[in-house]
Amino acid sequence: MAAAIQGGITQPPNSTVYVKNLQERIKIDDLKEALTEIFSEYGTVIDLVAKKNLKARGQAFVVFEDVESAERAIKEVQGFELFEKPMLLDYAKTRSDATVQKEGDEEEFELHKRKRLAEKERKQAHQAAEEQKRLKRPAVSTAVDATAPRPAKAARGAGLKSSNPAAGAVVPDEYLPPNKILFVQNLPEDYDVDGLTQIFGRFEGFREVRLVPSRKGIAFVEYEAEAGAISAKESTSGMGLGAESKPIKVTYQRQ
Repeated sequence: MAAAIQGGITQPPNSTVYVKNLQERIKIDDLKEALTEIFSEYGTVIDLVAKKNLKARGQAFVVFEDVESAERAIKEVQGFELFEKPMLLDYAKTRSDATVQKEGDEEEFELHKRKRLAEKERKQAHQAAEEQKRLKRPAVSTAVDATAPRPAKAARGAGLKSSNPAAGAVVPDEYLPPNKILFVQNLPEDYDVDGLTQIFGRFEGFREVRLVPSRKGIAFVEYEAEAGAISAKESTSGMGLGAESKPIKVTYQRQ
């Protein structure tokens, strides 16, 4: 069976094996135990990632200590039936966290995590936009009296947005793609520029905090590059501030 499925390799060799077509009805702990037992025969497994969320079901990543172990595993396990389903194996598209942490230093590991998070958020933003487009419905056509006067084209004020929900997809704040400016909401009224600088100024490439004079509880935080904004958002989103420890909302600025 393995020989029949061997042609599915699409990525260059690396130490992380991507496994798909796994049985989704099996509990994650039982699945990880079975995978660890199988793949440990081919080398030292330093990490194994399998998640139960809907998009990740039926998949796993097996991280070996070296590329040679991954090559042996793919050659021998390709098409092997686990819980009555043949496993389909390939090399992972990117290096795993465990591999980067093992081979690189702390700075490289942090950069790797930021890039992975940015890519994840970009995908979420794209998926949210596509979902909004999918949910759009064409306007219902209605019969028009041919004798009725046609409204002038200039009747709609310049700059007014259509109330038609199909006119354009609006991506939720949580799924906006990364950029170098953060939009911070739900701030306590007594927090000023200095207080926010103490929080956001500790991240790489910090430039400034800008308050909005006419609006309380919001601010913009700018960084020199996306990397600093990504780290800041990841670390501060949901942070409790003020006497009541009210969680703040941190998203990317809408472009």
